[in-house]
Amino acid sequence: MGKRTLQQLTIKDNFMFTAVMMDEANCLRFLERALDMQIDHVVVDKEKSLIYHPDYHGIRLDVYAKGNSKAFNIEMQIQPKHNLPRRTRYYHDQIDMSELQPSEGYEALPEAYVIFVCDFDPFGDKKYRYTFEEICKETNRPLQNGRHTIFLSTKGMNRSEVPEELVELLNYIGAGESVSSENYSDPYVRQLQKSVNDTKKSRKMEERFMMIEELMQEEYQAGKAEGREEGIAAGVDALKAVVLEVLDMRNMLTDTTKYLLEHTSDMETLKKMSHTAISCRNAEEFLKQFNA
Repeated sequence: MGKRTLQQLTIKDNFMFTAVMMDEANCLRFLERALDMQIDHVVVDKEKSLIYHPDYHGIRLDVYAKGNSKAFNIEMQIQPKHNLPRRTRYYHDQIDMSELQPSEGYEALPEAYVIFVCDFDPFGDKKYRYTFEEICKETNRPLQNGRHTIFLSTKGMNRSEVPEELVELLNYIGAGESVSSENYSDPYVRQLQKSVNDTKKSRKMEERFMMIEELMQEEYQAGKAEGREEGIAAGVDALKAVVLEVLDMRNMLTDTTKYLLEHTSDMETLKKMSHTAISCRNAEEFLKQFNA
């Protein structure tokens, strides 16, 4: 995972997208297009955007906004993730925990919108927008619990089914900077590119980006180390299972051999145990090999 610079980013990068959407005018117009609804105003919670959240699952770069008795959580997704639909549950739960105070009833919960902007087709149906709400299987009656989950895709092909403004926006996001914003007729797209350029000129944003990149590097390295440890642990468990099965098949599984196996975690020793369990004649001979 190589380090990037702020100048290399486009609107589709998590940091840049979040930085641009912290401008409330940008965010409001994005939400109106994403949801196809009029919104009077939004307030972007900057404390929940572009910041390291030690209590969350890793570093989150997303946009959290409120307005019109609604709460919005927006995140850019560049690469497909197999658990993306389940991930929406976590985001909805975060909204509920943030918005419901201990003394309030459930009626105080706002309408909650979790929006993933995907630079791929998350479901393969070639739609620019996928909207999910909970319904009853038996009657198709909507649950009306206030949860709305929206996936936007830059790879949609159903242009006639969605507003042209949404298509222009998603085409711009998908293109990155390979196509100049001047080639778009949409003034909002040109405004977004201006915000990208302004962000790249900001010393404050550059410092924040460098800090987050450093945190992400540390998280990445920690993940690699954890992955190696998990891989070793999985290998140890698998080898123990093999030795246990051989001992059991050859009638050499006693309390002593089982105890020895349970308290051995060295891979080389376990490999020797597997070979010995196959070649020796009885439990006593097996234990003798390991001074037990």
